[in-house]
This record gives sequence, C-alpha cells and structure tokens, in this order.
Amino acid sequence: EGQIKEPCQKILKIWSQRGTVESLAEHESSSLGSDSELNGFANTEIQTDKYGFIGGAQQSTEENDNIPPDVLRQREAKWLDMLNSWDKWMAKKHKKVKLRCQKGIPPSLRGRAWLYLSGGKVKKEQNQGKFQELDSQPGDPKWLDVIEKDLHRQFPFHEMFVARGGHGQQDLFRVLKAYTLHRPEEGYCQAQAPIAAVLLMHMPAEDAFWGLVQICEKYLPGYYSAGLEAIQLDGEILFALLKRVSPVAHRHLKKYKIDPILYMTEWFMCAFSRTLPWVSVLRMWDMFFCEGVKIIFRVGLVLLKCMLGSQEKLKACQGQYETMELLRSIEPRYMQEAFLVQEVIELAVSERDIEKEHLSQLRRWKETHGELHCKSPPRMHGAKAIMAAEPPSRQDLKQNPTIVVEVPRTTESKMEKGKKAKSKVDKKTDTKNTSPPLNPYLLPSNPALQSDNLTPSESQHLQEDTPPQGSNQSLSSSEHDTYL
Repeated sequence: EGQIKEPCQKILKIWSQRGTVESLAEHESSSLGSDSELNGFANTEIQTDKYGFIGGAQQSTEENDNIPPDVLRQREAKWLDMLNSWDKWMAKKHKKVKLRCQKGIPPSLRGRAWLYLSGGKVKKEQNQGKFQELDSQPGDPKWLDVIEKDLHRQFPFHEMFVARGGHGQQDLFRVLKAYTLHRPEEGYCQAQAPIAAVLLMHMPAEDAFWGLVQICEKYLPGYYSAGLEAIQLDGEILFALLKRVSPVAHRHLKKYKIDPILYMTEWFMCAFSRTLPWVSVLRMWDMFFCEGVKIIFRVGLVLLKCMLGSQEKLKACQGQYETMELLRSIEPRYMQEAFLVQEVIELAVSERDIEKEHLSQLRRWKETHGELHCKSPPRMHGAKAIMAAEPPSRQDLKQNPTIVVEVPRTTESKMEKGKKAKSKVDKKTDTKNTSPPLNPYLLPSNPALQSDNLTPSESQHLQEDTPPQGSNQSLSSSEHDTYL
C-alpha cells in the first residue's frame, strides 16, 4: 500500500504543478520529440501532413482515409444547414446532430461546430469585448512565467507551434493568460495547454478562449483546480465501470494495486489529445463536444479492455511495472480511427451510469477524505444539456462572417449612370414583355433535378442526398480552412 501511494502522489504533483515546469519535460521526449530534433528540420525537407504535423508520433501516415469530395460536400451542406438553424435542430433533431457528430464533422466546419456544440458561441456573444479586455491586461506574473515556459511543449511537431514565439505560441499564451484572469481562483494548470492548443488549431484565439472556458466549466469542471480532486473521483468512477465492462482487466489492476490515477490522468485531463493518433483525436472530440464526458470514459474503458481484457494478454504483464509499461504503449490497432469510433459508439455506458457511480464515489470520498476542498459546478453531459441549462437567443446563435470586406463609396460612375438610363427604358417595355426574368442560378435542365415537379417528400430527399452542382472539389479538400 505504501509503495503504490508514492507514485500516485507523484502523478498528482506532476499534473497539479502550478509553479514549476519540470513536470512535463520527462514525458515529452518519448512522444513529442526534443528541441534538438526540431532544429534538424531546418536542414531537411519538411513533409507536412494534412493536419499540419511535420513529424512526431501524431503525424498522419494514412493516405486512404480521405472522404470522397462529393460525400464531404454533402456533409458540409448539411452542417451549414444545421448551423443556420441550430436552436431548432438541437430542440427537435438532436439525435440527428449526434449521429452526424459520430460520423465526423467536416474539417472545414469543425471549429465552428465545436463552438456551437460547447455553447462557446453563446458565451462569446453574451460577453462581447470580454476577451479583448482580458487580453489587454498584464496578468499575474506568477502564472505568466509558468505559461511562457510551457508554450514550446505543446505539439512541437505541429506547424502552428513549431516556431518559438510564432503566431501559434503567441495565441496560446493569450488564451491561457486570459483564462487565469477569468478564473483567478483557479489559475493555470499545465493540462489546460494542450486543450487550448487543439482548439487554436481550429479557431481564432477569442473562440478558443470561450471553448476552453466551456470545457473547464461545463464538460470537465474541477479537473484543473488545485488538488485535482475531480480527476481522482473520475478515476474511481472509471475503475468501478471497468468491473462491468471488463472484469478480467478490473481484477488484474486490483490485484497489483494499480491506482487509476497512474494511468488515466493524462488521458482524461488532456481529453486524449496527447495519446491517440490525430485523426482519432478529432473524431473523439467531435463526439465529446456533442455527448459530453461519457465519451472520455468510453475511450478509456475500450483501451483498458483491449489491452488487459484477456488472460492471454495478461501473461506478458505479471506485475505493476509491466502493466504500466503496457498501458503507456497501447497497440496502434486499438487506437485506429474506424475501430475505436465503432467500439466507443457501441459501448453501453451512459451519463446516468456515470452520475450514479459519481454519487457512490462521492460518499466514499467523504468517508475517507472528508468534504471536497474545491466545490465544482455540476457537470453538463454534452451540448443538449448545456443549451437546456442556458437557453440562447436567436441573436446569440446568428452566424457572423469571419472576414468582412468594406467597399468604399465612390462617386457615381458612367457605368452606373448607364444602368440607370437602361432601367428607365426597361420600365417602358415591362408592360409589353410579360415573360418572367431569366434565373442565372437555375440547375442544369435535367428533369430528375427539377424540384418544382417533385412532391414535398421527394424534394426533401433530394436536398438531403444530392450534392451541390458544379465543381466536385470539396470546400476542404485543398486545405482544411476552418474560417469559412
């Protein structure tokens, strides 16, 4: 018992470090490389994958995971329709939204969709100017020093963060500093940095800030508070759920007294962003923003079941050290996108199961540790719960253009004068010509596509399944631009 408590305390100390930065250094070298390796890129040709990684364990090597452009365009059109009527979709067709999140959000709309799902869009609209106000303040030097030293550790093989002092690191600093000012009683926790970095890969700094606020306050409340009591509770919940999902794995971990905090802390606090292949990270986050923390629990349970769920697998890890080594190097096939997504969807663990176990573990905690030191707000299980708790106005959900081009007003040109003169002539001939004006946006003259001749149900089916006409080039096939 004494032997197991020491590493548990060390893990808790590592992730709750709020005044030093040595904690992450030893963990970076294995998966994320070092500065010396990064400097080597200056002398070699850089190969960037479609997600922006130029190397490291999370660089994508699969070329066959591309969705056909016509399918992607259909999904983009459907998501644009949902975002334009978000309140109606969430109220009446939430199951459809959930299904589309499980299929994967189109890359070009992922950032915008995450902001809507999390409620960050509403928070931003209801607190206009708040981020700019926080951004303009100097901040607490105690936190600024720690944040500054942590910046280069976040996804150093991603093109956005590879340059020290580059725009990615600058925005990451701004977002994390703003959060310490927004929640001074909570301050900064190192596990927040990778969360903020993932958000910044998909949206501007202000949006990423509100996304981080929602994750810390709605999805994972208490995770980043001093003492990490919430993460310890969730570790016990995970272990209790494992008994039902994989009794073999549960017995093995119990036999060798392997506390959940030893293997699940980084998984949960970083929402698997530092563990899974990148395409799997994105798919998990799509579902996480829609359905809540149960997705994080399910991923953890699937990995534990796959790695420790049979006697055959356990033959190679007869001991605490061997088991921990196995969990630090999860087999790639279990983290592969298609396999993991399907397993997570099919695993029967609901928010009700989690809340029931949470109450049970909370009672045990009070018996052994007393009252919680950090009172966290109640956890919201996904987008629907967040919207129900704080119903937004239609104005809050209105989509705003990312880029606004102002056309300067000029003096009336000769061409405009000519148009006015022509319009006068047209008015005179209007009474003679009664035919309707030509529509320059008519679809090709294909009888199958003339929706005027279709029944309402057929027309609806056409809108759902027919890709937009014209170029078959996807909105996101040339580059994954989130700012459409």
